[in-house]
Amino acid sequence: MAVNLYLDLVLLLLVVAAAVNDLATRRIPNRLLMAGWFCAFLLYLLAPAPGAAILTALGGAGVGLLMFLPLYCLRGMAAGDVKLMATVGAFIGPQEAFQTGIMTWCIGGVMGLLIIIGKGRLRMAFANVRDLLRPVFLHILRVPTATAPVRQQSAGSMPYGLAIALATITLLVLRHS
Repeated sequence: MAVNLYLDLVLLLLVVAAAVNDLATRRIPNRLLMAGWFCAFLLYLLAPAPGAAILTALGGAGVGLLMFLPLYCLRGMAAGDVKLMATVGAFIGPQEAFQTGIMTWCIGGVMGLLIIIGKGRLRMAFANVRDLLRPVFLHILRVPTATAPVRQQSAGSMPYGLAIALATITLLVLRHS
């Protein structure tokens, strides 16, 4: 039982450090994520069933990665955010990684909307979504497209590491209350 408590403590420190760094520099350092992986696997080796614990960690990392990788491919978030979610998944396992991913999407959506509204760029955001989805709809309707879509200016970026941290902290609070 003590291993789980240490895992939660290290995870809490990790997401807080990632959120603070993301807010300050708009980056999540790979060194921080690698330190998280190292601590997680070291603690898993101390678990009563280390093999099962490591498999669960890999499953959680896979869920976190697969949930956020499409957003990275659509240029909706940075690679550090995807790696952070995979790292969080390694700490909490597949089921809770899925729950945390959904919570992160919700928190991130609200944060993004507030940023867009705050900057007065709601119209630009809708135009970007339209331009992003237009080729998909044209493909579904089998309408040939000869030109590449015009890239719009970003309506605003946000520190997604903060959304991941808030969702993870919510999970940890619910787990320990």
